[in-house]
Amino acid sequence: MAPVNTSRIHDIILLGFPSLRRLNTVLFATLLLIYVFIISGNALIIFVIRKESCLHAPMYSFIGAFSALEICYTAVTIPKMLSNLLDEETKISLNGCLLQAYFLHSLGAAECYLLTTMAYDRYLAICKPLRYSALMTTRVYGKMVAGCFVSGFLSPVIETALISRLPFCGPNIIENLFCDFPPLIALACTDTTLYILVEFVVSSFIILLSSFFVFLSYSRIIQVIFRIQSKEGRKKTFSTCGAHLIVVILFFGSIAFMYIRVTKSYSLDYDKAVGLTYAVFTPLANPVIYGLRNTEIKNSIRKRLHRDKI
Repeated sequence: MAPVNTSRIHDIILLGFPSLRRLNTVLFATLLLIYVFIISGNALIIFVIRKESCLHAPMYSFIGAFSALEICYTAVTIPKMLSNLLDEETKISLNGCLLQAYFLHSLGAAECYLLTTMAYDRYLAICKPLRYSALMTTRVYGKMVAGCFVSGFLSPVIETALISRLPFCGPNIIENLFCDFPPLIALACTDTTLYILVEFVVSSFIILLSSFFVFLSYSRIIQVIFRIQSKEGRKKTFSTCGAHLIVVILFFGSIAFMYIRVTKSYSLDYDKAVGLTYAVFTPLANPVIYGLRNTEIKNSIRKRLHRDKI
């Protein structure tokens, strides 16, 4: 009988795109520009919402909270991706990898809950306009946002606790750009059927439950919009939630592909591309969607910039 390797690995190698290694300098500059745009764009949205009294409605407060969440979400993965593009050895400690995966999932779950809450806010505003002010108060908004963050940080606790107890004795290579629970589980040198099942159930529950309530809210919203007789009125009503709907489709579509599927992987490069979509490109699109598609925020940003020039 061959001896069992009981040594524990201490570092994880994030392989990324090895075929593009010669383009690391270009990729670093591109990713750095993207990260600066994500941070500055979301920070600008938060600043404008806080400073402009006309944007102190719950809808814009939710957008501000979402922008703050996006800053935290990208800070989990992009800085490490940038450092890996400069290093010859793209290493991260095992504990650091587990911690990165935890924050990726906790902030991702919080984003799911917040997008669901924003859909509910739009439902109240469009379907129950006369009661909206009484139902969506500042106190209620604060509790809902706090609930999203607390629930998000609690959601992956079971997965993290279980995975931290797995024996890792080699190999130590993850063919991804950042750490995540599924590739970490795949490195364990023991039967991981239970762990894979737990990961699938928890991720599916969060994504499907959030998607269901978003669908429920928008199905009621669309019913109300179709009952509006004027074409201009329908267009104006739908424009108030169009930006949110685009973000929902981008984010939920990419994470559903990664975490809710029967097959393990369609192709490693395809998985990496989808990972980049929800970790980099969706956060990149959010400042554009909320900053340029939302008339009130766009006008407030323009007014602020014009005021600073004077």
